[in-house]
Amino acid sequence: MHYLTGNIKAFTTGKPAFWIGALLSTGVGLLFYVATANTIENDAQNRFDSMARSVQTTINGRIKSYTDVLRGSASLFQISPNLTREQFSRYVDGLSIEKEFPGIEAINFARYVTEAERPEFESRMRKEIAAISSGYPPFRITPPGRRTGYNVIIYIEPIAGWINRIGFDITGFSRDGETPPHRVMRETGQIAASATPVPFLSGVNQTGLSIRIPIYRMSMRATTVEERRAAFVGSVGIGFRVQKLVEGVLDQMPVRGVRLTLTDIGPRPGSSQGVAAAPARVLYDSKATVAIPAPPMARPDRATFVTMLPMGYNMRVWEGHFSIRKSDLYTGFDAYVPWLAMLAGFVSTMLLYSLFQTLTSSRRNAVALAQNMTKELRASEAKLQRSNETLRRLGAHAEKIKEDERKRIAREIHDDLGQNLLALRIEADMLSSRTGERHPRLHTRARATVNQIDATIKSVRQIINDLRPNVLDLGLNAAVDWQIAEFRRRTGIECNLVENHQDIQINDHCATALFRILQESLSNISRHAQATRVQVVLRVERDWIWMSVADNGVGLPPKGRHKTGSFGLVGIEERIIILGGAFDIHSDPGAGTTIRVAVPMRDALQVPVPLSGLVDAFDHGTALV
Repeated sequence: MHYLTGNIKAFTTGKPAFWIGALLSTGVGLLFYVATANTIENDAQNRFDSMARSVQTTINGRIKSYTDVLRGSASLFQISPNLTREQFSRYVDGLSIEKEFPGIEAINFARYVTEAERPEFESRMRKEIAAISSGYPPFRITPPGRRTGYNVIIYIEPIAGWINRIGFDITGFSRDGETPPHRVMRETGQIAASATPVPFLSGVNQTGLSIRIPIYRMSMRATTVEERRAAFVGSVGIGFRVQKLVEGVLDQMPVRGVRLTLTDIGPRPGSSQGVAAAPARVLYDSKATVAIPAPPMARPDRATFVTMLPMGYNMRVWEGHFSIRKSDLYTGFDAYVPWLAMLAGFVSTMLLYSLFQTLTSSRRNAVALAQNMTKELRASEAKLQRSNETLRRLGAHAEKIKEDERKRIAREIHDDLGQNLLALRIEADMLSSRTGERHPRLHTRARATVNQIDATIKSVRQIINDLRPNVLDLGLNAAVDWQIAEFRRRTGIECNLVENHQDIQINDHCATALFRILQESLSNISRHAQATRVQVVLRVERDWIWMSVADNGVGLPPKGRHKTGSFGLVGIEERIIILGGAFDIHSDPGAGTTIRVAVPMRDALQVPVPLSGLVDAFDHGTALV
């Protein structure tokens, strides 16, 4: 101790050495200050970003729930063409929209009527309205005037407050009785999302929007534009207020002072609904007041955090602009931490500089400490590797459980619901055959019931196939052949299968994984590739199953494999890793894409084959010419 004190005194008496140490310590202290301040700011920014993403998820979930309500209401009109007002009113009451979907103001159904059908339609509606004793006004189509076609609201719930909208032509301000978004909705079957506020739902700091979905006659095909035009009956719509949609979301954040601005920035790329591009429109601003309805947007600066996140509004895109003062995220202690770090840096550097010549043993201690840290780091890496292996095994187990559950659900639907529907169809068919001559009206209803049951049976079979195709029980070859046939039938794209083994014997888990990979690959081709030919190669070599899917489409765009929000290729790669196999994808823009996988026929978690070996093996006979 006396030796150490003496060396420190000797150091302080040397003025040049002292000032060098002081300057060095001051510089290190400043670096500590800046680094700590940046760390605190980055941590606060990350916490704010996480809060904003949580709000983004909540709003996206609410929009999806509104869309689900719309689809459910459309299904009601689709399967019940003769739906009564009382039935529709009970359905809407059962939704409890004031409690479950507080943003929704009304759900309505607009009937499509041509000019030739208008007289008979108005006469029928006047009689129907006149028979209702609940205060409905006399029926008339508004706005007045003659048009080629009309989309007239005949059902709207809750009726209170909206009774005057009965008879309103939602496309009445268009000369031909149809707006561009409405035309696109009718011809494509897509949901139409309003690009501009709905006047009667909007006001000061209030923005009302609507979404609509078309209804087609079930007795008519609706696969082409012409068929959809002919089968079009009307549309179901939902009107809601954005302020109520967002209400309460910011209150869930753990900090106060967050400002949220929602802006409609236009249609999704490639999904324009027939509306010309318009300037971005502010839909909601938590800081807006009656006195200041449009306050200026916050900008990122030394005092403010700003985060912008996209939100999906069906075929349109909203941008959420989140901002908060940095001081609202900092604690009282955060203001002192950089100064404490600066002091610690200064003192520690001063001590180190004054002692480094005298404490030669510290070097050895530092080396020993570094070795210990390296050993701990290696142990941590080994532990992390074991954890990753455990997670991978857990992922494989979860995937197996999911497929087993799909198989069980499909079997139960087939054995229980399928048999019940078949028995119900037999009874309805017997009723139809016995009432054919004596009771023609009852016979007609019975035949309609039989047709409805047939459609339900068809849907149940499709659900069973989506859960787990029965053809998988016949083996991998049969399942691949069936999937290719389904792909050709559904898309019309030429698809060929090349195989060198007619009966590949593997366990159900491996066969299901390869089948799902083929499904995902063909789905990506049909949605994105714009291909005209596809070739699937399935062969067995050296106890490995080799499969490739190649197309002559447009190929992947640069960095398309790692596109944000796209998990198709990631899911394929993860399935292959779980099986202990190898995965490779090759694509050039405009030259098509080839996906190649290899899976060992033994244990699915063995060490995969090197990727270079996989590419060399596939160089023979798998490229699509």
